[in-house]
Order: sequence, then C-alpha cells, then structure tokens
Amino acid sequence: MQVKIEESWREALAPEFEKPYFASLSQRLHAEKAAGKQIYPPGSQIFKAFELCPLPEVKVVILGQDPYHGYGQAMGLSFSVPDGVPAPPSLKNIFKEIEDDLGVKMSGRPNLEKWARQGVLLLNAVLTVRAGEPTSHSAIGWQEFTDAVIRCISEKREGVVFMLWGNYARSKAPLIDPYRHTILQAAHPSPLARGAFFGCRHFSQANAILRSEGLEPIDWQL
Repeated sequence: MQVKIEESWREALAPEFEKPYFASLSQRLHAEKAAGKQIYPPGSQIFKAFELCPLPEVKVVILGQDPYHGYGQAMGLSFSVPDGVPAPPSLKNIFKEIEDDLGVKMSGRPNLEKWARQGVLLLNAVLTVRAGEPTSHSAIGWQEFTDAVIRCISEKREGVVFMLWGNYARSKAPLIDPYRHTILQAAHPSPLARGAFFGCRHFSQANAILRSEGLEPIDWQL
C-alpha cells in the first residue's frame, strides 16, 4: 500500500511506516483486494482524518473503533458518513447530545468534515474494514499504528482534549499524558448503551478548555 498521508503526519510517524507490522498490513490489504474483497473506505480516504487535520492543528481527538462496513458509509473520519447518507444511530445520539449540551439545533447533516477542518481529529483505531464484516481488520496491525498516533499527539502537542467514548476507547487512556492533556470519558453513543452517553456535556467542556488555553473553540453546529 502506497502511503499518502499529510506531510506533518508523514514526518512524525515515519518510523511506523518502516516497521514490519506496517509492511504486513499493507500486504494483507493488497492480497484481499487482489482476491476481490471490497474494502472500506476507498483507498484515497483511508488517511482522510490526517489530511483534514494536520498534527500542529489538533485540538480535539474523538476516537472511534473501526469504519462503518455498509456501502457508501465509511469516509475515513470516525462517526462521519458522506452527505446524502442517513446518519447512523450513534451519530444521531451525538447530535442529540450537542443540541442538549449547547442549546443549538443540528441540521442532521452527517458529514463531519467541518469539525475536522477546525482541529478535531476523527480517528478510528482501525482504519479499514471488509464490506459487511465489522471488525474484520481489527487484528491486522492498524491498532499498533493508531496507538502510535495517539502517543505522538500526547508527546508532541499540548492541551489536546481527548474524548473517549465506551470501554474500547477508554482502554486507550494509558497512551495519553494526563498532565499535558485533558481526557474526557463517557459511555458510547450507540443505542446499545441505553442512553448512558447523554448528559456527558463533552462538547461544552471541550470548548471551555480550549478557551482557557487561549484557543478558538470548536463550532460543533452543522
């Protein structure tokens, strides 16, 4: 796999691209494509989160698990789907929490590129998936790569707000220096969490933290 990734990330993560696990990961993806497997998101969008949010601009990290596995959904940004695609249940719950937390009305537009361009890294821990097979690429090496991404942000940036939703995302907390960054934890926005996500107020908290650091808050309204 030819790695086309934004330059600041390419420089910061250069050692990862030379490691055996990354070569193995690339070979695995090539082999699956050669065998006729459909992989999401499209190759040009695998590193889209990095393209839209360069390392020096990261203010907030929202960590997802793996891409949506339905046709036309995955676009390289955690929780986001392209315009014209119905918002998945977790994203609808995120929008509801934003409305309750900030007192704004969300349009329901499911494309989160606006957030990414403001410094929100929408990072999935696993960057690809086989069509119709959730978590099918969870053990091929992506997690080693994205753990390195989280450590990189922790070490090279200051004052980033990490939103960790659900047990899986929370398991990444040890990768983050809590003295340099803020870690906000909550239940997952999935309906399976039975509403436990609601009331976390992460969006207003994140903006209050950014303001306290002299940074522009995120305009969460879509």
